[in-house]
Amino acid sequence: MSVKNVLDTFGKRVIQQSKSNLTKLDKKDSSKLYNSLRFEVSEHKKSFSLSIQMEDYGQFVDKGVRGKKSSKKAPRSPFKFGSGTGKRGGLTSGIDSWVRRKRFQFKDKKTGKFLSYKSTAFLITRSIYNTGLETTNFFTKPFENEFKKLPNEVIKAYGLEVNQLMKLAFKK
Repeated sequence: MSVKNVLDTFGKRVIQQSKSNLTKLDKKDSSKLYNSLRFEVSEHKKSFSLSIQMEDYGQFVDKGVRGKKSSKKAPRSPFKFGSGTGKRGGLTSGIDSWVRRKRFQFKDKKTGKFLSYKSTAFLITRSIYNTGLETTNFFTKPFENEFKKLPNEVIKAYGLEVNQLMKLAFKK
């Protein structure tokens, strides 16, 4: 089997298993991340390249995010709420659109009336910000499992290392 075929099979399996994991983990709400998963094998004069693409927030779903007050859900995540490096308001707008799409509202304990979508989104956002997002490894596990199956000749010939590939995969 040629190197291009090996990489093509690798990419197909990683994407298929990652999509399957998103479905099993119930992380396919709007299907935006699910539909964005794709790969491309390119052949160059003396080399091959494999690129895997997904929505930017896919890395947060995969690796999780440590909360401002607690890292219990994602203790080894490289990401943390409140670090000042992320897009400001990204979580708020995402949760607000999710609350509206699901038509989800909390009730006021005193009056029994429904809170507005904005208030419900605020409460959920605050909780996620403080406690973090759980690590799912929806992409990492299939990538590592399929990497182990690559023929040794391919790994040796290209000097591939999982850590380098994972860093490159999440850079884009």
